[in-house]
Formats: sequence, C-alpha cells, structure tokens
Amino acid sequence: MAISSNILSLRNTIEDTLANLSFPQDPKGLYEPIKYILGLGGKRTRPLLTLLSTQLFNSNYNDAIKTAIALEVFHNFTLMHDDIMDNAPLRRGAETVHVRWDLNTAILSGDVMLVKAYDLLAENKIDCLPDVLKVFNDVAAKVCEGQQFDIDFSGDMNVAIDDYLKMIEFKTAVLIGASFQLGAIIGGAIKEDTRNIYEFGKNIGIAFQLQDDVLDVYGSPEKVGKQVGGDIIESKMTFLFLKALDLSDKTKKTRLTELFTAKEIDEDKKVVEVLSIYNDIGILKSCNEKINMYYNKAFEYMDRISVSKESKSEIIDFVYSLKIRDM
Repeated sequence: MAISSNILSLRNTIEDTLANLSFPQDPKGLYEPIKYILGLGGKRTRPLLTLLSTQLFNSNYNDAIKTAIALEVFHNFTLMHDDIMDNAPLRRGAETVHVRWDLNTAILSGDVMLVKAYDLLAENKIDCLPDVLKVFNDVAAKVCEGQQFDIDFSGDMNVAIDDYLKMIEFKTAVLIGASFQLGAIIGGAIKEDTRNIYEFGKNIGIAFQLQDDVLDVYGSPEKVGKQVGGDIIESKMTFLFLKALDLSDKTKKTRLTELFTAKEIDEDKKVVEVLSIYNDIGILKSCNEKINMYYNKAFEYMDRISVSKESKSEIIDFVYSLKIRDM
C-alpha cells in the first residue's frame, strides 16, 4: 500500500524538527548521547499519529508539532532505559547508549530527555495545556508500570494471560493511544472524540504487540529484521507461550515448561521443538483471532468519532499499512 504524500510530508517535518532540536553544548557527555539515540532513526510512528490525529479535527497541525516531538523524545527515553534494564548491546543496529558511553551516562541522558519532553509539552497553548499534561502524566506512569510488570513476569510460568495483556497495554499500547488523543486535544476535538480515539489507538497498539509476538516466531528473518524465534530462545513470556500453556494437554504443558526453564539447551533444538508444539495445538490461529479481535474493537471506536468517513480514511489506510506485515 502506497504511503500518501501527506504522510511523507509529515514525516519530513518530524525529521527536520528533531534534527533542529536545541541542546546545550556542555557537558558533551550528557547531551551527545541524546543526539545519538534520536539520530538512529526509527519509524517515528507516535509523532506521526499525533499529527494525523490533529489533522482529523483541524486542518492545521502546526500547533501539535512540539507535542509530537515530545512523544518521540519520551519514547526514546524509555528505549534508552529499557536497554539498560535488558542489558541490550544494540538498538536499531547500532551500539546502545550504555555500551557506547557507560551506564551512568545513559541514566542521566535519559533523565534529561524526559525533562526535554516536558519542555516541549509546555509550549502548548494555555487552553489545552492542562489536558495535555494530564494525559501525558497518566501515560508516562503507565509505561513505567508496564515495564515493572514485564520485569516481574520474567521467568514466571504462572503469569495469567489477562495479566500479560495488561502489561503490553501499559508498556506499549497506551502510548499509541495517547499519541492519537493528544493530537485530538490540540486539534480541538470534543471530549467524547478524544476518548474514542484514545481507545482506538490503545487497541491498535495491543494488536501490534501481539502481531510482533507472532512475527518473532512465524516471520521471515529478512522481513522481520531479527532472528526468528528469539523470544523462544530467551524464554520470554509472550501471548503465544502463555496461550500454548493454556491450550496444551499435561504432557505438552510439562515439556513447554521444561524447555523454557532449562539452563543449558541447544537453541536450534529448542526453537524447533517449541514450534512443533505450537503447530500441534494451532497457536497461530488462536493468536490471529485475538489480534483481529483487538483490530475490530479499535475500529468500533473509530466509527464512533464524529467526523466524516472520508476524513478518517487516511488514518485507517495508514493503520492497515502497518497491519499488513508479511510473514
């Protein structure tokens, strides 16, 4: 599906604004890592959603640019600290900040990024600033809660599926929802529409994360951009694994637990055996049903938004372009 000229233009605006963000020269050890991580690229999905949402309710998106950039800065702040907690060596194919510099630098630079996000948010017009800050603060707290849930769930074979879904909702999906909601607030949408577009984005975000879980196991390395089966190798709690435990008979459940708790096991053998169990119980079908449930729920909220179908078409088309990711 071709990307519209408007979306290409918005992306260029986002990149130009990010490139021109002002930071002090000194101390270099504090500010250079920020420029580094922001310069690594990425899809810039969250700021793009903010600008598209603003356009949905108001043709002039200029008032939302600083907020869109604030969300991208905040998102990268969370990535910088996630990389520390995960001890990740690479981010977007480049060294992570704590590897390229050091742990203390990554923590401090991340903290300044959060401050910069608030600095950008503060440039909103006074009539919408309280609502913008309330939404952002709520979402920022939920993202941290989601990260803590993720840490708590590590290695826990008894995580409930509903708890896992809550974790990905908080860690990932609420920021997608807020990206839409903040754009709607700045665009002058009525309260009901700002709530509906938040729910639209949140449910899309959950569907995207579930889709990532599926692609990690069933995607091709060339199109996914990473090793297939990485979540299995790392014994990560994902919807696929938890649903497989739920659907398995006693023998399969015991074997899955053994495979995910074994200290020493051949990685290729582990992936093959887990995948065989997944296929036997039809896990891909179960996951796709869940993904489609969240997409359908999202579009029910989109239908409730009080603007024309024609006006909604660009956002809908863009979301579908994200949904259609080849295996």
